[in-house]
Amino acid sequence: MTDTQSTVLVAEDSQTQSIQFRRLLEKAGFRALMTANGREALDVIRRSPPDVVVTDLDMPEMNGLELVEAVHRSFPNIPVVLATAVGSEEIAAEALRKGAASYVPKQFLADLIPTLHRLLAVTQADRANTLLADCATYSEVRYTLTNDETLVVPLVAQIRRMIERFGIRDGSGALRVAMAFNEALQNAIVHGNLEVTSRLREGANATAFWDLVGERRMQTPFSDRRIHVQAILTNDFARIVIRDEGPGFDPATIPDPTNPAFLDRPCGRGLWLIHTFMDEVRHNREGNEITLVLHRPNPSSAPQSFRTDSIRRLPDATRKISLEN
Repeated sequence: MTDTQSTVLVAEDSQTQSIQFRRLLEKAGFRALMTANGREALDVIRRSPPDVVVTDLDMPEMNGLELVEAVHRSFPNIPVVLATAVGSEEIAAEALRKGAASYVPKQFLADLIPTLHRLLAVTQADRANTLLADCATYSEVRYTLTNDETLVVPLVAQIRRMIERFGIRDGSGALRVAMAFNEALQNAIVHGNLEVTSRLREGANATAFWDLVGERRMQTPFSDRRIHVQAILTNDFARIVIRDEGPGFDPATIPDPTNPAFLDRPCGRGLWLIHTFMDEVRHNREGNEITLVLHRPNPSSAPQSFRTDSIRRLPDATRKISLEN
């Protein structure tokens, strides 16, 4: 099996072993780029990223371990393979922990080619999946969460990636949307399922708020309640519905959520962020469900994520959008 379109960058300070690497790689059909140390290799990667990096460990200027860390930090999609000499196993193990994808002992250098083929098969499949995802025109995901706060961050991160991938917002805009989504999830958990009011945070004893949150996470019926999330994304819009299993509230009692005065108060700050960063926000009649809507911005208009005058409600602001529909 050969891969004439794959480029392998080798960092090796020994001229003799560098020649061995080149012959082995070119015979297998790879394009080989040779460098004498990690610093030279990193310069080449910055100019023209290869498909795979193969590195020795003991080199001047920048050794293999330092190169592994630099590539893993700045070019995480480029796999690094260690070519280890006898006696360097502990350093190789450290490099693997720091981000290297595989290793090949130099006394078994012939194993390098099948190792490279396996790595490339995986990385090329990942790239194909990314390209395929970019072709998506509709996506729907549903989650049922416990009140465990550790589940919020990964879900927010996934929705952020989807919003950016569908082109509803750019990177910075998607981040602001993620912050609004995070606020809505926290509200559903804390105020919805756990029934803890933000007014506790406005008093002198603000720790009472968090103490009560911690207690109710472990108490029934609060601990038995779930958060239901539905996200629908297309190339034109995104709609996120969050429903808790708490008693709800009367949405008509909400003060103007776009009033900047809420920024200086713990009660209402989350809703201010939600209404600022989303295009449409509405609650169902029972007050236990919030719907967040984004539209792909008009390229000729100002970024919607910065515009408070773009906040609007749908005419049927109290219509319930059920997750089962």
